[in-house]
Amino acid sequence: MTATPTSKNSGPDSAWPRISVITPSFNSATTIRDTIESVLQQNYPNLEHVVVDGGSTDATFDILKEYPHLLWTSEEDEGHYDAMNKGVRRATGEIVTILNSDDCHMPGILPKVGRAFAEHPEWDGLFGDIMFVDSNRNEIYRREEALYDYDVLRHGGCGYVVHQALFLRKKVHDKVGYYRHKEFLNCCDYDLILALGRERCRIGHIPEIVVQYRYHDHGQSADWRVVNNMAKECLRIRKEHGWPGGAYGAVLSYYFRFKRQFQRLYYRRRFTIISGNWHLRKHRKKKTKFTSKILSKLEGEAPVN
Repeated sequence: MTATPTSKNSGPDSAWPRISVITPSFNSATTIRDTIESVLQQNYPNLEHVVVDGGSTDATFDILKEYPHLLWTSEEDEGHYDAMNKGVRRATGEIVTILNSDDCHMPGILPKVGRAFAEHPEWDGLFGDIMFVDSNRNEIYRREEALYDYDVLRHGGCGYVVHQALFLRKKVHDKVGYYRHKEFLNCCDYDLILALGRERCRIGHIPEIVVQYRYHDHGQSADWRVVNNMAKECLRIRKEHGWPGGAYGAVLSYYFRFKRQFQRLYYRRRFTIISGNWHLRKHRKKKTKFTSKILSKLEGEAPVN
C-alpha cells in the first residue's frame, strides 16, 4: 500500500484497505436494522457488508431484502460461530471484522480503522474499545484498554479484547485458523484471540470506542446459562495456552490483572476500581429470549448466584 488516507474523501477507493463487515444472524428482527444502519452510515469508500443468516423464521429475511447493498445468504448452519467462519471465507476484503446482529459500530469508526491499517502495514490486526449498552442503546459502561498482551489475556483471564472490536487481515486466518465452533459453544472468539498471541501476530490498538455491545433480553451475553458456560470454556482455553491453574495459577491471575491495570494507567490514564462484571450483573437474567442453534445444549445450566 502506497497511499495513506487522510479523510473519507481523499484519493481513490483503492487507497483505503477493503473492509468486510461480517454479521452472523438468526431471528434478529428486533435489532438487525440498527446493526445494518450503523455500517451503512460509516460512508467508508471501500466496504462490503456480509450477512450470514442461519435460516431465520422471524422478519429478519424481510429486513435484509430492504438493503440491496448487502451480500447475504440464509441457510442452515451449526450456530453463530459457524456463520462467522462462513462469512470470513466469503469476504473479499483485506480486513475482516465480526459485528453481531445486535451490536452497532460507532459513527465514523471505519475510516479511523482504515487509516490505522494504512499507517501500520506491519499490523496483523487491531482492536479498539467498547461501550456496553442496554436494549435501548443507553450506556452501561465503557471498557477502554491500552494494548494487546497475550500473557494478560491468558494468565489473567481478562477477556478485554472482544471480536466485535477486533479487525484482522484476512490472511491471518491462514496462520491461526478459524473459530473452533465444533469444540466451543460460547468462547470461540476468546480462543481465536489467544491464538493470535501464540502465533506472535502483531495486534495494534486504537484508543477509540469502536462498537456498542448490546446487553439485552434477546441476546446471549445476558443469559446466565451462557455466562456459566463461558466460564467453563475459558478455563479450558486458558489451560490450553499454558495457564497452570491451582494456587500458582491464582497468583499468576492476580499478577497479570494488576499488570493490565498498570498498562491502562500508564498508556490511557485509566484505572478500574469497579469491575465490568459488576456493572453487567444486574442486566443478566436466568434465561433471556435469545434463539440459537446452541440453545438446547445450554438447557439445564444452573444460574450462578
